[in-house]
Amino acid sequence: MLSQHIDQRELPRALQQLLERQQPQGAVALPRRSFLKLAGVGGLALGAFPQVALAQGAAPAGSALKPTQQPSAFVQIAPNGEVTVTINRLEFGQGVQTALPMILAEELDADWSLVRSQHGSSDAAYVDPLWGIHLTGGSNSIKHSFTQYRELGARARAMLLGAAAARWNVDVGTLRTEAGFVLGPGGAKLGYGELAEAAMTQPVPEKVNLKDPKDFKLIGRPTPRLDAKAKSSGQQAFGIDMHLPGQLTAVVAHPPVFGARIASVDDSAARAIKGVKAVLRIPVDRGGEGVAVVADGYWPAKQGRDALNLQWDTSSVEKVDSDKQLAQYRELAKQPGPRQFDADMAPLASAPKHIEAEFVFPYLAHAPMEPLNCTVQLGEGHADLWMGSQMPGLDAGNAAKTLGLKPEQVAVHVQMAGGGFGRRAIGSSDYVVEACEIAKAAHAAGLNAPVRMVWSREDDIRGGYYRPMHLHQARVGFDEHGKVLAWEHVLVGQSITAGSPFEGGMVKNGIDATSFEGMRDPYPVPMRLTVHHPKVNVPVLWWRSVGSTHTAFVMETLIDEIARATKQDPVAYRMQLFADKHPRHRAALQLAVDQSGYGKKKLPAGRAWGVAVHESFETVVAYVVEASARKGHPVLHKVTAGVHCNLAVNPRTVEAQVQGAALMGLSMCLPGAAITLKDGEVQQRNFGDYVVPRITDMPEIAVHVVPSADPPTGMGEPGLPPLAPAFANAIAKLTGKPLRQLPFQLT
Repeated sequence: MLSQHIDQRELPRALQQLLERQQPQGAVALPRRSFLKLAGVGGLALGAFPQVALAQGAAPAGSALKPTQQPSAFVQIAPNGEVTVTINRLEFGQGVQTALPMILAEELDADWSLVRSQHGSSDAAYVDPLWGIHLTGGSNSIKHSFTQYRELGARARAMLLGAAAARWNVDVGTLRTEAGFVLGPGGAKLGYGELAEAAMTQPVPEKVNLKDPKDFKLIGRPTPRLDAKAKSSGQQAFGIDMHLPGQLTAVVAHPPVFGARIASVDDSAARAIKGVKAVLRIPVDRGGEGVAVVADGYWPAKQGRDALNLQWDTSSVEKVDSDKQLAQYRELAKQPGPRQFDADMAPLASAPKHIEAEFVFPYLAHAPMEPLNCTVQLGEGHADLWMGSQMPGLDAGNAAKTLGLKPEQVAVHVQMAGGGFGRRAIGSSDYVVEACEIAKAAHAAGLNAPVRMVWSREDDIRGGYYRPMHLHQARVGFDEHGKVLAWEHVLVGQSITAGSPFEGGMVKNGIDATSFEGMRDPYPVPMRLTVHHPKVNVPVLWWRSVGSTHTAFVMETLIDEIARATKQDPVAYRMQLFADKHPRHRAALQLAVDQSGYGKKKLPAGRAWGVAVHESFETVVAYVVEASARKGHPVLHKVTAGVHCNLAVNPRTVEAQVQGAALMGLSMCLPGAAITLKDGEVQQRNFGDYVVPRITDMPEIAVHVVPSADPPTGMGEPGLPPLAPAFANAIAKLTGKPLRQLPFQLT
């Protein structure tokens, strides 16, 4: 056990030299907390962020670097040569815990067998380098950090080379690196672990030369995930598994209608349950109230909640009814509203051919396999939080406000998360604030222990922040060749960003940019798009692929319908519309067509082809599917994907992301995949009545990537949008009836 203070003489020589420069009086007592920041697991951080950054900053070149550009926060090298890479994103299934270390290790010339990974925190070093906020979302992890992590690896490599050159007293230009070693003249060789301590004293170079892509040894190579063994063996810990000494667990009775308050509570039966420590009335999201039951484990806390006798006051909140809401949306669609596109609609009346269509999309729950959770430990003038957060900086700020602390007094320790799909990135930090309210109330009640708040599956399904319900109405006029002459379109749905920290940048002219992304492009159609954003007492949030979850379905099914109406092959028709302006769309679609055997192989009786292609987050995904309908039930048999994401850092990750996104896209199609409300209450509770695909629904999926050396684009979300329309187009070919609603209704 380390003592509370460490004598300077116990530290490695490089750290002693640094401290001597800062405190020339001689030996000092370094606080244990500071020492632990410097010490890695079995080694020392290269650059030892943040204390040793003082030494790096002393060099004119290093002083110009931001925290996001310095290796000190991102690389630890142990004496045995193990390299631990800290990731600035949340790993929740998308593979960044492997891909980001691959990028850094490529430029570091590390031995991949010795590379490890760990999560960062709410520290400023771990913000998105382009947006300047802590964020895992928008499929930006690799896209925004590709150059950042390459430069981090190159800077760390340069520092190791400098340390070796100083030890051997040779020109650094005579040295090279390979697989975790610095190689010198005459066969001289030093491992990175041997050099890490000395490398800490090297200045951080501001500019570095990066490898030519043709020289990559790791990037672009199919690589098993670093977390695969732990996850496949059940050893991986997630935020919900957090356990601190003396920790208590809390569950919350939430109002049945969003924003409702408590009329009365009888908690006598709950308090009588063994293990229950407190029953606390707390504020919850959207001005509502709830009751938290705090116990020495999840089961007594849940039993205590079940034993509560609660009466709710719903008189002052809107009670949404899904059927009435749809009728209201239809009325609103008739009204004038702000326009995103405003092409001339005069040709609509005289067009030889017409399509009039209405599309309805329900609310959707995120339903990650790990329900929401947050562990809070209050200290004297500070707080520590543990959870899988997509926005740890924002969550830390909202937690600080709740706890009456300064943002710098709150530390968020990012944990592995079991999915999220956007639910763990929310401007209000609703579940984090809720956990802090519980911890604060528990502390006031004399419970001086860390508190882990856990939502049940039912809490998660009914807890709000859904993909918004949307209504689309379209009137399309076109000629015998499929040329669109006028496309009048109305979109009705709640704004995701209104009232959030993102409203200023996302809402223009009263229109939320997330609502119409994916409309019109890449097709050269003259469109007038009117958008209405009603206010409804249902909390909404982005859901994997955001606006493209509905816009891709509308665009790709209508384009297919125009092709069928003009007796054109849907692939050829799309290629004609792309012309020479969309080479990435063309390449992705052609790859999917070629690999699927579309138009060449004969399908079994009762099956049909379906095609769709869509760009989201700068990546194009095309699907060619085989589908059938059995006794009124849609069946997806086979999916062939053509993907253009520029450079695929880890092709295995790309494949897995497309497979997972396609399955989630399939979930939108299956009967029962909808959140509905009656008298203000969500009617679905668990997977028994909120349908998700089972293993028997999983089609055969083949993923093919268009080769490219251009900087990578997003990959977490783009695989989802085109699945549903490709499936719908196949069903429409079989039945002769276009599908206008999700989930599918075939009878």
